[in-house]
Amino acid sequence: MRLVWLSGSLALALLLAVITLQTPRPAGADTVATDFSTARAMVDVREIAQRPHPLGSADHTRVRGYLFERMTALGLSPAPYAGPLSPESIRRSERQGQDPAGVGYSAVNLVGILPGRDPAAPAVLVMAHYDTVPGSPGAADDSAGVAAVLEAVRAIRARGGAERSLVVLFTDAEELGLDGARVFFGGHPLRDRIGAVVNLEARGGGGRAMMFETGPGNAQTVALFARAAGRATGGPASSSLGVFVYERMPNGTDFTIPRARGIPGVNFAFIGRPEQYHAAASVPDALDPGSVQHIGSQALETVDALLRAPTLPVAGGNAVYSDILGGFVLMHMPATGWLLLLLTAGLGGLAAWRVGRRSVLSPADIGRGALDGLWFLTTAAVLAQAVRLLAGPMTARAASADVYYTLLARLPWMEAATALAVLAVALLLLAGRDRIDRRAGAAVIGVATVATLAVGGFNVVILVLALLSLGLTLAPGLASRTVWGGWLGLIALTFGLGLVVQTVAPEAALIFVWPGLLAAVAAAITAVSGPGLDRPAGLAPSAVAGVVGGAWLFGMAHFVFLGVGIDLPAAMALIGLLVLMLVRPLAPAAGMVRVVLIGAAACLLVAGGLSAAARWAEPTAVTSPPAATG
Repeated sequence: MRLVWLSGSLALALLLAVITLQTPRPAGADTVATDFSTARAMVDVREIAQRPHPLGSADHTRVRGYLFERMTALGLSPAPYAGPLSPESIRRSERQGQDPAGVGYSAVNLVGILPGRDPAAPAVLVMAHYDTVPGSPGAADDSAGVAAVLEAVRAIRARGGAERSLVVLFTDAEELGLDGARVFFGGHPLRDRIGAVVNLEARGGGGRAMMFETGPGNAQTVALFARAAGRATGGPASSSLGVFVYERMPNGTDFTIPRARGIPGVNFAFIGRPEQYHAAASVPDALDPGSVQHIGSQALETVDALLRAPTLPVAGGNAVYSDILGGFVLMHMPATGWLLLLLTAGLGGLAAWRVGRRSVLSPADIGRGALDGLWFLTTAAVLAQAVRLLAGPMTARAASADVYYTLLARLPWMEAATALAVLAVALLLLAGRDRIDRRAGAAVIGVATVATLAVGGFNVVILVLALLSLGLTLAPGLASRTVWGGWLGLIALTFGLGLVVQTVAPEAALIFVWPGLLAAVAAAITAVSGPGLDRPAGLAPSAVAGVVGGAWLFGMAHFVFLGVGIDLPAAMALIGLLVLMLVRPLAPAAGMVRVVLIGAAACLLVAGGLSAAARWAEPTAVTSPPAATG
């Protein structure tokens, strides 16, 4: 019966995650004038993205002229604003075969303004870049963003005047080095009037649009975004974990420039269909219209809310937040994380006390359950990294930009393979890691480690994880002996990880704090209603937690993998640990162990096959454009 509960809850969680990850239905041309319409925006996308238009090209001039006309028609009174390219951008442009001398080594922005009723009030800036890399029409990056800005401006005008002025900035030379944004914020007369910024970007051709970056001290900004995006088609998509991860990556967009000046704001992008990033395939017909609807609708509602806000957000504390299945944003201040951890400890302690009164449950067995979790985390990380390498090299070992773009195209294959590898380790744990042949297990981990370090390059973290995994694999006597010991041990391990992250990076701690609390609630309810774990009343709390929490975690895992999966597939082991914690009481009975072990082996074999097949399905390109900034 437990196997049915387990498979059912995981299947429902995956189904719910897939549903909530879909882009919204694009609005047609007959949509009311005050709403965002993909059909109207796509008219501009098709005009702009006819051909590649990098700086200095004839099409670059054509697009700038077209945008000037569109801005004029919207009453923005546009004007060009030029400034010098940086030396590095000049060198990059020349390496790419462009002619920076032909444009006077300058980037030319287009700046327009929609006047508000109070010209003294701080203005709101919305921006996107209109240049592309050579070789890509840039339907997504960033024609979709430019078109979404134009459509948002049209809708804002239809809603009536606002107190604040709206500055519209189409930047140039973003792909070379963010030069257009530097030029504007370096000397344009309007720069000191800007009180908030909304930027639109893309790294792919589809998927839900995430608000992935904010300014410093973002609590007020996030609160405004949460209210505004709740009115957007498709709902909000963002989390403080994503913002935290992005801020520690070397990437940059035009938003990097105002953010460095301390200006509040938000940065939107979609990153699905990664094979279209900087590729010839990024044409209007390949662009996901639902992605245009989602990014445009969120941008429209956020910009409109900023224009009509009595006061603009100011820097203060950072918020801890996440959208919940695309429906709404749950948000709290960092200090609240300590209270949630305290509540988790209390509920976990209550569950341990109740169960300990009825059965044999010792602190030692809870400790062994925590070691189970550590074994899962280390083993899944090593195997995920090894399986990923079957699809191609790490980016540090990529021979050219062509290889990097090919790896992006292989991301969906890598994601499926990594998920199956993590599932395989989870099934092994649920079957009982003391039932695994320790010599065979150690051999698999050893081979995976050697292959990972040899092919992917020496990595001290992977080496340490592998040694921990080998040590625990060779000590099956340290495996938990009861389901309750295994469950509470995983909750205790997650609690400990939550304490560490809450201390050093509270904005990212929600990934441990929220699922840990959900598991502790389920454990406390189970300890009262069905501690024997042999009746529906005892299994239902874990199953419900697995469906709700699993769907949220699966959705988050998808975005995390798209962002860092090429080089850090081991991050999926953390997500796997949290899902495993939620469904640990649903471990199959002893009679089904053989079936589960066979299933684990099959998952691992299929994972390796899928990852290797990516090389055949997406062979290395030879005509990809050079690597660029945006």
